[in-house]
Amino acid sequence: MRLLADVNFNNDTLRGLLRLKPDLDYVRVQDTEIYEADDPLVLAWAAKENRVLLTHDVKTMAGFAYERVAAGLPMPGVIEVDGDLPLGQAIEHLLVIIEVSEPGELENRVVFVPLR
Repeated sequence: MRLLADVNFNNDTLRGLLRLKPDLDYVRVQDTEIYEADDPLVLAWAAKENRVLLTHDVKTMAGFAYERVAAGLPMPGVIEVDGDLPLGQAIEHLLVIIEVSEPGELENRVVFVPLR
C-alpha cells in the first residue's frame, strides 16, 4: 500500500510503523510540493500518485474525500486516525490495515482508526 502522511500526521506513529514494516511505502506531505496546501489539493495529489492518505484531520478531510467520490474523481482512500488514540494502539491498527488490505480495497473509502 502506497501512503501519503498528511502534514498533521504524527511522525512518532510513522517511525513506529517503520520499525515494524521497514519497507513501508510512504511520503510525507511536508516533503512534497503540496506542503501547506488545502485539503482538496492534498487529496488530488494523493489520487494522482495513487497513495492512501493518513491523517488526524477528523473535522474536514472525510468530507472533502467524499466530495471527490461524489464528483466521480479518483480517491485511493483515507485512513483517519484518532489523535487521542495511544501511540501503540494507533500503530497496531494501522499495521493491520496495511497488512491485510488488498490493492485498491480502500478506494473511495474513509477508514477510521480505531476500527469501528
